[in-house]
Amino acid sequence: MPTKSYLSFAGFVMLIAATYCPLLRPFGLRSFDLYQLNQPYGLLLLLIGVVGILGIVLRQKAVTRLCAWFALILAIVLYIATLFKIHHFFGFIPFKSIAGFLARQIRFKWGWFPLFGGPLLAITGVLTTKKGTVIPDNKEK
Repeated sequence: MPTKSYLSFAGFVMLIAATYCPLLRPFGLRSFDLYQLNQPYGLLLLLIGVVGILGIVLRQKAVTRLCAWFALILAIVLYIATLFKIHHFFGFIPFKSIAGFLARQIRFKWGWFPLFGGPLLAITGVLTTKKGTVIPDNKEK
C-alpha cells in the first residue's frame, strides 16, 4: 500500500465509523444513527467503505476512486433526503406555525461531519496518489 493511500484508508475508516455516529436528535429525547434512520442505506455506505478499503489493499485505484466518489454522492443525497423529510414530516398538521415549531425541534448532530469528511478524505487520498508510486506485484527476473 503506497504511503499516500493511508489518507484514503483513513477516509474509508472514518466513513464506516460515521455510520454509528449520532445524526439526528428529535425533540431532545434520543439520538439516531444512520442505521436507525435508514438501515439499508447505512449498510450500503458500510459496504462501500469496505469495498474501498479492499480496493486500497489490492491496489485497485479505479475501484477506490469509484467508491470514494460514490460515498460522497450518497452522503449528499442522504443529507438532502433528511432535510426534505424533516421539513415535510409534519405536513399533516393544518397549522403551519405548529408544524414549523415541531420541525425545528429536530436537531442535526455532529455525526454529519465524519459522514462527509470520510469520503472527502478518501477522494483527497485518491487524487494525490500518483500512478508511479504503486509498486507492481510481478517482478521481472
